[in-house]
Amino acid sequence: MRSEWPLYEVFVRGKRGLNHVHVGSLHAADDEMALHHARDLYTRRNEGVSIWVVRAADITASSPDEKDPFFAPSGDKVYRHPTFYDIPDDVPHI
Repeated sequence: MRSEWPLYEVFVRGKRGLNHVHVGSLHAADDEMALHHARDLYTRRNEGVSIWVVRAADITASSPDEKDPFFAPSGDKVYRHPTFYDIPDDVPHI
């Protein structure tokens, strides 16, 4: 029986201060190999300053179909959403 390498999801941060963004997937034998392959595949033109690789099997996420019932409890907590603040124009990334 042939064993297959696990699937990894790759996230790259383009510049300091920005969020990591999902850029793709790859298969690798271990975490270290996944990180090196991610660097070679997704940052060939100096696109990133940081890379995360995560085994796809280790990711737990909500479904877009669950959006309304899953996030409904936060709707009545307006203090969690800073929509009533004026954000200065010179404040980046908010």
